[in-house]
Amino acid sequence: MSIDEQYMSRCIQLARMGAGNVAPNPMVGAVLVYEDKIIGEGYHQQYGEAHAEVNCINSVSENNKPLIEKSTIYVSLEPCSHYGKTPPCADLIIRNGIQRIVIGCRDIYKEVSGRGIEKLRIAGRDVITGALENECHELNKRFFTFHQEGRPYIILKWAQSANAKMGSKNGERILISNDYTNRLVHKWRSEEASILVGTNTVLKDNPSLTTRLWEGKSPQRIVIDKDLKLRAGINVFSKQTNTIVFNSLKDSIEDGVQYIQLENKNFLEEMLHALYQLNIQSVLVEGGAKTLQSFIDAGLWNEARVITNEKMIIENGIDAPQMKNFNLKNQERYFNDLINYFKNGV
Repeated sequence: MSIDEQYMSRCIQLARMGAGNVAPNPMVGAVLVYEDKIIGEGYHQQYGEAHAEVNCINSVSENNKPLIEKSTIYVSLEPCSHYGKTPPCADLIIRNGIQRIVIGCRDIYKEVSGRGIEKLRIAGRDVITGALENECHELNKRFFTFHQEGRPYIILKWAQSANAKMGSKNGERILISNDYTNRLVHKWRSEEASILVGTNTVLKDNPSLTTRLWEGKSPQRIVIDKDLKLRAGINVFSKQTNTIVFNSLKDSIEDGVQYIQLENKNFLEEMLHALYQLNIQSVLVEGGAKTLQSFIDAGLWNEARVITNEKMIIENGIDAPQMKNFNLKNQERYFNDLINYFKNGV
């Protein structure tokens, strides 16, 4: 790994600290280096607040401020060149006299794409692109999918027994994953913009769909309830976070819950388009087998996280979803639970 890649790796490390707090903006990290010594670093911490480059430059001590213009700034994503909620970061870099800029990957957002790099080069700066480009792209897979495909990034998640059952057919609630893995799932929730379930999951489990086992913001709740079978007083209608109910009967806002009516034909595609219009960048699908299978069959998913309790057998159980067109990317084990991470495609 080259020196530039080592510092870019630190940018990615920093950027991840903004997970769950910066969407729909991308996660970005920045590091300022003078003669192989880090004199400043920062990351985008909260949507609407200062970008990584601003926090990085502001972190430089008074004694080191004269070194800023002699330093290299590393940024995991192309600096913005337009006025949004904050001023352009490309202008900030130019104004501070920084001569060398190393960028992980280009921004695809139409207001930025290539323009930040162009502005820096027109100002006579030395701009290097593509340091750990794949890793920087992976960091913001939600952001890139959202803008390239016009829909949220979709993560499927379920827990199953060793014989691939998700629960009991007699309605008995069975806890499949262990306490450690349950906390990990709540961490996953804190990293996504929304969480989705279907009617049957709500009726059977009355879930809260919050991050009560992990510190962090609870995702916006999304419920598919086509025939509006759910009634007031259940946990998904609590005030802990917002709830959207996609259905085929009405459009309204009632007691803080937003109801969005869709046609039954192409329901999933219409729902994802509506979520795109609402600027919801990612969805964690924690529904039952039927809901999960509908996403798989439609090919509308990006990754799946499947937790298997390797010591549990469920007799007369509900079959887990059947994966299609998948690629195993990684595995983790926590006691009896094996987590397989899949990507859509081969």
